[in-house]
Amino acid sequence: MDELNRKDVDSFKSMDKFPLVIILDQVRSGLNVGSVFRTADAFALQSVACVGYTPTPPHREVLKTALGSCDSVHWQHFVSVAEAIDFWKKQGYHIWALEQTQGSVPMESMEVQGPTAIVLGNEVTGVSDEALQLCDGCWEITQYGTKHSLNVAVSAGMAIYQWVTNFQNAR
Repeated sequence: MDELNRKDVDSFKSMDKFPLVIILDQVRSGLNVGSVFRTADAFALQSVACVGYTPTPPHREVLKTALGSCDSVHWQHFVSVAEAIDFWKKQGYHIWALEQTQGSVPMESMEVQGPTAIVLGNEVTGVSDEALQLCDGCWEITQYGTKHSLNVAVSAGMAIYQWVTNFQNAR
């Protein structure tokens, strides 16, 4: 790890983070949640917000795929998606859903306008209608195959990478 110049947990916690939050709304799989934690650590995100029955640390499946990132990444639990969105809006964050909807913007065309929270939904039902009503808009991942859905952890990774890239390019 020394050759990779990795930070220890305390250094990571005290460093500046990208102003990006991932809101996991009713995600069922602890393995998906843990994977999102790992990606949040890799990209030094502000926080992960787990909503409703979304598993939280120390759930064993979360810990299995998080590989220790639950110790470094700030996270919160909210009872409802409205509570999570309201909290981050009050912190000055723009709220976007990652969902295929009428009027959604292709993710590669996203404009980063400051601190952002991205809502990802349930593996089967997607982002809830309640969340969609509260978001500033929707981004979608352009897809070309016969299946028009991706695993939530894969989608999170793609969205995080695109947002961080666009954020850095806008600076």
